[in-house]
Amino acid sequence: MHDYATVCMLILMRAGIVGASGYLGAELLRLLAGHPDLEAAVLQADASAGERVRSLYPGLAQAYGDRVLDPIDLDVLAACDVVFLAVPAGRSQTIVPGLLAAGAPLVVDLGPDFRLRDPAAYPQWYGFSHEAPELLAAAAFGLVERERKALAGARLIAAPGCYVTAASLALAPLLEAGVISSEGVIVDAASGTSGAGRGLSAATHHATVNENFRAYKVLSHRHTPEIEQAIGATVCFTPHLAPMTRGILVTAYGRLLAPAGSSSEEVMAVLEQAYRGESFVHVVADPPATRDVYGTNCAHLTARVDPRTGTLVVLSAIDNLTKGGAGQALQAANVALGLPEAAGLPTVAVTP
Repeated sequence: MHDYATVCMLILMRAGIVGASGYLGAELLRLLAGHPDLEAAVLQADASAGERVRSLYPGLAQAYGDRVLDPIDLDVLAACDVVFLAVPAGRSQTIVPGLLAAGAPLVVDLGPDFRLRDPAAYPQWYGFSHEAPELLAAAAFGLVERERKALAGARLIAAPGCYVTAASLALAPLLEAGVISSEGVIVDAASGTSGAGRGLSAATHHATVNENFRAYKVLSHRHTPEIEQAIGATVCFTPHLAPMTRGILVTAYGRLLAPAGSSSEEVMAVLEQAYRGESFVHVVADPPATRDVYGTNCAHLTARVDPRTGTLVVLSAIDNLTKGGAGQALQAANVALGLPEAAGLPTVAVTP
């Protein structure tokens, strides 16, 4: 690892991306194009090896010209300062052990393979047995605002899931402060179609999603145990697919524990204290919308107390590809590498 003073004496640090053809890979390319200290030096993929970036994503052509995606080569990747893995569930566990053995100084996995601490959870929630369970305890969880100290100097980072990010930022401080019970937390969340990835599916066709709103994977979504692990509470989680490309809006409910959460003002004060000084988490007065954070690495939170029912309602909006994916992974890498945490990360939303 290099401290920032050392990095300033270098031209650029080198980043490798595996899975550069997917939506998260493309978002990493977009963000790295504006990073002052990191360059996307190595671009690799499985099935899309040999494709040109400009053919897959014409909007990236100005930054990447005729760059071609190469086949996966661990030795080439290990020579980078950081490697980002943006590959399907189950693939990273076959790559990470070899990368670390080859001397890769930092690996950031955007997939789920190293997020859960219990290897027995993988067959239940992901349908595969973990091939490198010894690395689960070594992986730092990449929710920066909650795990910043553990990320400094880490070699393996597991970037959180998008739903997990939105829900955890909203709920964790309130649970820690004793505002709500850790039993029976309810998380309702809506996501844009990019959360399903670039692959074709009947469920994400325009004709299916347009003018439609539906729940999916009720009581069985794979982010459920990750949310519970991150916040230390039992959760009933229901995801929904919304007719939009990017964004997540979480509406979460918890049972108030008097007197900790007797008013909306007191609960908002807990959130404001938890995120005071944070660049990317903003406690806002009005209910947030996904357009408020479109294309940014920001999360917007607010909360309301319902004294009639003894319920707390807390809302969280993020961009699933940025704060919920590539942006958060880059933020965690910045911390681990000793770079300015906000480097390369947008805070101004695309609007209208």
